[in-house]
Amino acid sequence: MLAETIFTIQNDQDFEKAALRVFQHQYINCRIYQRFCNLLGITKSSVKTTDDIPFLPIEFFKQEKIVSSAFNVQQIFTSSGTTGSTTSKHYVTNLSIYETSFRKGFELFYGDIKEYTILALLPSYLEREGSSLVYMADALIKESQQAESGFYLDETEKLVSTLKQLSLQGKKILLIGVSFALLDLVENHHIQPNDNLVVMETGGMKGRRKEMIREELHQVLKKGFGVSKIHSEYGMTELLSQAYSKGDGVFHSPPWMKVSTRDPEDALTSMSTGKTGGINIIDLANINSCSFIATQDLGKIYTDGSFEILGRFDHSDIRGCNLMLL
Repeated sequence: MLAETIFTIQNDQDFEKAALRVFQHQYINCRIYQRFCNLLGITKSSVKTTDDIPFLPIEFFKQEKIVSSAFNVQQIFTSSGTTGSTTSKHYVTNLSIYETSFRKGFELFYGDIKEYTILALLPSYLEREGSSLVYMADALIKESQQAESGFYLDETEKLVSTLKQLSLQGKKILLIGVSFALLDLVENHHIQPNDNLVVMETGGMKGRRKEMIREELHQVLKKGFGVSKIHSEYGMTELLSQAYSKGDGVFHSPPWMKVSTRDPEDALTSMSTGKTGGINIIDLANINSCSFIATQDLGKIYTDGSFEILGRFDHSDIRGCNLMLL
């Protein structure tokens, strides 16, 4: 089964082979993606390498049902959005693929989940339905099998007390939180420094606070939590895989996910490493939707495949879709 081979990828050759098979599958089975490719003059037979594969603008997840599977939809993940805005919808027909992806991805970068107590500070995500981040965090919390693991919504005092208790016990802690909530925590409470604490921000102020550049945000959080590094998770509704940064904003992807950059002025032209461009992602875990996505993010790719996120396109919602307005 094609899905099973995705998580056995060991090298670039394995990735290339799997990505080409996934493209063939999605070209045949995803009506929207096939039409997009055809309008670019790209057919199933014309793609010989991954460099030939077109990236579907992420905005299509707001407008269309992007599926490459005949199976029933098990879950619809939705993006956050301001009142009146159109949100993205990711129709997932096989949740076990998502679960395998985030479990294997976490283990690859952080080891056995059972070694951690997971403290989740995700108010903006918990306050709505359909968050893929909440789904992942909930599964990791349960798998950690630690009594203190859980979501801490409107329980700041309890969270601070738990952090202190776990610190005294010498337990490894992963505190994963949305940026504004982590800032609120360190501004209103004194957190004891703890060498066993990993603080992971998921990005975004969600309209709750003024946006900050990463360096400024991390500086405040490092001082507030008494840690030398702030970790980050890079994921989105339209993906079933995550990249992680263990500090300095440099992300690394699991073997079944690759990031590249495109020319900001010409979406069909790729950029060389080290230059700022639009972020394109191949996420092979998206086998039953679309694995080849042109995001709204700007960033840089480095020679080892790691990457930085530097910002977002202005007016990104209106870019890339006019090709299909025929």
